[in-house]
Amino acid sequence: MPTPSDPRGSSPSPTRRPWTLAALVAIVGSEAIVLVGLAAAYAVGLSAGQARVSPGGALFTLVLLAAFGAWLAAAAVFLWRGYRWPRAAALVAQLFALVIGGPALTGGFPLYGVLILVPAVAAAFLLFERRVLAATQRSAGHPRADRTEGAGER
Repeated sequence: MPTPSDPRGSSPSPTRRPWTLAALVAIVGSEAIVLVGLAAAYAVGLSAGQARVSPGGALFTLVLLAAFGAWLAAAAVFLWRGYRWPRAAALVAQLFALVIGGPALTGGFPLYGVLILVPAVAAAFLLFERRVLAATQRSAGHPRADRTEGAGER
């Protein structure tokens, strides 16, 4: 049985995260899943010979979709852990979504435009919500605030 001095085995008291942070993480995580899914579908299409662009352009698009999906997945995980740096990553992703969703909405693909714009606007709003800002103040070099050992040593 782990001892209380063992940080890997101790069960720290869970910190209550605000529902707004949970909603933000769900939106950003969903966006990551969609992008990775699109990358997988694109890879299947490319392997079936359905590339409509040059092989270099197709490979670039595939890598871009996968990298952006991984970036958003990392942002969602670290937002949930309370770090502050993923807020900027998530905001940039929402700005990209606005840039893509606006023309899709007005350019003949209104359903896709709405499916891109609604989560982007909601996530951008939640990024600046006071409870999310308060819950995501941990810096990269800062030890976990919810560990039981050393919680009152400062």
